[in-house]
Amino acid sequence: MSENQTAILRIHCPDQRGIVARVTDFIHQNNGNVVALDQYTNREEKRFFMRVEWEMDGFTLDRDEIETVFGPLLAKPLDMVWDLKFSDKIPRMGIFVSRSSHCLYDLLARYEAGELKVEIPVIISNHKEMEHVAGQFNIPFYHVPVNKDNKKEQELQELKVLQEHKVDFIVLARYMQILSSDFVRNFPNKVINIHHSFLPAFAGAKPYHAAHSRGVKIIGATSHYVTSDLDAGPIIDQDITRISHHDSVESLVQKGKDIEKIVLSRAVKAHLDRKTLVYKNKTVVFA
Repeated sequence: MSENQTAILRIHCPDQRGIVARVTDFIHQNNGNVVALDQYTNREEKRFFMRVEWEMDGFTLDRDEIETVFGPLLAKPLDMVWDLKFSDKIPRMGIFVSRSSHCLYDLLARYEAGELKVEIPVIISNHKEMEHVAGQFNIPFYHVPVNKDNKKEQELQELKVLQEHKVDFIVLARYMQILSSDFVRNFPNKVINIHHSFLPAFAGAKPYHAAHSRGVKIIGATSHYVTSDLDAGPIIDQDITRISHHDSVESLVQKGKDIEKIVLSRAVKAHLDRKTLVYKNKTVVFA
């Protein structure tokens, strides 16, 4: 794709004839060049989903004008839920972490390598172990200890920090605290979590030990948007790896960490590229 700045439009609406033609004609009539288009129709819901991206170079409408023209011309008549973003707007990602470092290091390494088009203005933790990691990458670190007695007050403190740093979305890089519904409501479909695939079969503090004793043959990881329903939000990415009787608990843990890193990074990348679209409790992830 060209390095030109692009506009990214994501829509879903009742399925009907001519949606693609009308949207692309709107872009064409305003001298836009489409560089990516993906669409999907959920026939059971009779719902149409689309992501279209076009170059802004030479486009006859200013950014502010696009919404004022597209809304009454197409979005309202077609009953669209829609979102418009621009490729040069770099999202600001806040990271929450506890004591495990593997997902945090992986995200920061990809960030340093330029794989993730993002700014990371802050890392928040309920423990101090990862403070030195934040220091290595020159990212402000906030220690906000949370327990059952101070959760409400501490979440207000976390929200204050996020607002001060103008954070757009949050990644829970193995943050071992449950966020309250009040907190999550401030970031709808903007909190990304990662967890192992053993839930709900092997819940508790030692899922790998339980899985090993049961003789499971695959392990995996799931990354999803956080909702008020614990670990049941819209799924963004999943993957698995096979294991055998040769694997010890320690090797299961290591393989689990490896796949958690991969799945979380893919989910974050999809979110950054504006390739996710949530409808009800499912996520359409465009190619």
